[in-house]
Amino acid sequence: MNAPLATPGQVLDFVRAVEALDDRALPADPAVAAEIARVWSRLRAIAVPAAGLPRSDHPIVGHLAAALGAAAGPAVEVTTALGAVAEHLPWRYGYPRRADAPDLGERIAFAEIIGPEAPFRSEVVCLGVTLIAPRTLYPDHHHPAIELYRVLTGSATWSAAGRSRRVPPGELVLHPSGVVHAMRTEDEPLLAVYTWSGDDVRTTSVYA
Repeated sequence: MNAPLATPGQVLDFVRAVEALDDRALPADPAVAAEIARVWSRLRAIAVPAAGLPRSDHPIVGHLAAALGAAAGPAVEVTTALGAVAEHLPWRYGYPRRADAPDLGERIAFAEIIGPEAPFRSEVVCLGVTLIAPRTLYPDHHHPAIELYRVLTGSATWSAAGRSRRVPPGELVLHPSGVVHAMRTEDEPLLAVYTWSGDDVRTTSVYA
């Protein structure tokens, strides 16, 4: 994890590990199954960058070791591939500073790997990683894109469309377009892979 650059091939190994995880998923919800099929039909047509990725200096990388080390079961294949590149991903926060939680920019970060402005370019689908520090509220937010989370490690209370539930590792969480949702982590960091699809993957998320 301390190499000066992460190679495109290492990043692709992670993407392929996520694809293998999705291939093994047996979601009971037909909407989740349809979203998995939709995103991979688009993700397989991505452009591969020529340059490597430098190490990130975002504070969130301090939580990577704990998050990656908590993996179990099918998630291990994904976190192993992620561990080779995790410190080199383009971690960022992207929201305006909040007076009620001024440190959120240090406790929440996203690394978009595939997308319109990501290292691997696509105008129709996004894939990235979300990392949230322990005991952190990711406040109500929404976006036009359809979002599917794959929780790798850490548990959180997930709220969406007025309902809340505890989501453990291994679960899939689907957010339809425009649905307001939030997450609150427990005593360990939350590490999850997300994908965006739909008619608008360029419009960023905003707080509700």
